[in-house]
Amino acid sequence: MISRACDNRYALRPESSFRTIATLTLLPVAGLLVFFAWRLLHTAVTTEPGGGQAVLPVQTPPTSAVTEAATLPQKPKPTGHIVLIIDDVGHDNQQIERAMKLDPNINFAVLPNGIRGAEYARRLYENGFEVLCHLPMEPVGNASPGPNAVLTSMSEDEIEALTSANIRAVPFARGVNNHMGSRATADPRVMRSVLRALPRGMYFIDSRTGGDSVATAMARQMNIRTASRHVFLDDVPDEAAVRRQIAVLAAEAQKRGVAVGIGHPHRATLNALALEVPRLRSAGFRFVRASEAVE
Repeated sequence: MISRACDNRYALRPESSFRTIATLTLLPVAGLLVFFAWRLLHTAVTTEPGGGQAVLPVQTPPTSAVTEAATLPQKPKPTGHIVLIIDDVGHDNQQIERAMKLDPNINFAVLPNGIRGAEYARRLYENGFEVLCHLPMEPVGNASPGPNAVLTSMSEDEIEALTSANIRAVPFARGVNNHMGSRATADPRVMRSVLRALPRGMYFIDSRTGGDSVATAMARQMNIRTASRHVFLDDVPDEAAVRRQIAVLAAEAQKRGVAVGIGHPHRATLNALALEVPRLRSAGFRFVRASEAVE
């Protein structure tokens, strides 16, 4: 009897056993539900530091994108195109190699009557530079343009033949500009003959050595691509004076969109250009070939 009573006292009831099993089963499920609810609430809202009102998280761009935008180089805006022509190439002891280092788009006008004209023209062409025939023409006054110059006293046939011969003496010439020529370029008859002798597709740049030149107007009438000089760089062959003229040329390019400057292979000119050409490029100016600027 005593043994059975003990057994009855410690025996588990059926309903008590079911509740225990159910509780043990639901505990992990409830824990999972609480965990997922917390995760969902945490990602949907955030609380400001210091216990402020809950707000939606602010979307910010990736750090790499911000850094990339901040470090992109700021390109200068183009402020004008400059056609720079180095005249009178063809004599001994000229610093042509130094001039070629200024910019790959520098233009060189080669004298057909220069002792080293053909040699320099060939070297310039082989190094990728644009070459012009620097056609000697009659000036006002007593200055000599050198042999084989176009003179106002010549007939039209003589002018055409001489112009053609001078162009052939400068290999690879793509255009022509006048050497001296203040008298010849003011004569419509002479200029018509000169322009008629140009090979098809060749352009003419008026150096404007005289205020009465008709060269540009005549070229336009004859549908020959042309342009005019705006600034002489070294009428005064002094470095400071040349630098002032370069500033004038830059101002003209900024105002007009394109400007033509003419200089010579003097030491002072090359010194000034070596300083100013990189500065002009940094400021947004672009040096261009003469063939790109004529119209």
